[in-house]
Amino acid sequence: MDKIRVPRLGPGRPRRRPDSVAADKAYSNGVIRSCLRRRGIRHAIPEKSDSKSARLRRGSRGGRPPGFDKVRYRARNTVERAVNKLKQFRAVATRYDKRGYVYLGTVTAAALLIWLRS
Repeated sequence: MDKIRVPRLGPGRPRRRPDSVAADKAYSNGVIRSCLRRRGIRHAIPEKSDSKSARLRRGSRGGRPPGFDKVRYRARNTVERAVNKLKQFRAVATRYDKRGYVYLGTVTAAALLIWLRS
């Protein structure tokens, strides 16, 4: 069986970056947006109302509004609700399991119970 190789750029773990990031309004600031833009990571972060009004108040010097994809942001809400359902199980929320594969089995069992109850 062949192993999948991930290119490494030096010592340490392989570099990986997400294709996109979805966050809530708390992470809506210029520093985070510019960092994501520099790294080529798309984002779905809504703009705060006070920063929007400040941008509009500055007129043409305020710049254009940041891009926002409502469809991807709604998908974030679905994932967040699923994680909250998983956290209802004490073993998942507190992570008493020492090994990762045991914890994965606990999460899988909790997901199966949620699926069977729905």
